[in-house]
Amino acid sequence: MKRVLFVCLGNICRSPAAEGIFAKMVKDANLENLISYDSAGTIAHHRGEPADGRMQEHAKQRGYELLSRSRKIELLDFDKFDIICTMDTNNFRDVLELTSNEQQKSKVVPMTQFCKIHEVTDVPDPYYGGDDGFRLVMDILEDACSELLISIQHEKL
Repeated sequence: MKRVLFVCLGNICRSPAAEGIFAKMVKDANLENLISYDSAGTIAHHRGEPADGRMQEHAKQRGYELLSRSRKIELLDFDKFDIICTMDTNNFRDVLELTSNEQQKSKVVPMTQFCKIHEVTDVPDPYYGGDDGFRLVMDILEDACSELLISIQHEKL
């Protein structure tokens, strides 16, 4: 079983969207018994809250459900998950600071490393922006999640 954790700042926009997109892709590929997933944030400000309503609406328009509740990444996550995908450079740095050994560090990867269509280094935070920002995030995450799933299927990760 491969276990994937998606991480952003507050766990209310990007990482729940990545989780929802990836969940549908895993289900559509009939791999639910082989791949599990979750999402978390680097801060606990929104703990227990559902995904941002705007993100939920954009996800729904594309056929995804965002069912998770916000939580903060925990040290145990480094033992529970095989791959920890961070949404931006700051998330990557913050998650790496929590690691205590090379094995844990090797699990942390930028989400955008899986992008084939979008040439970006970060999944931008759409929280303070408009609809275009949410659409762009969905586009980037669909690209990255698709390639992440292919990498797992071909055992590259």
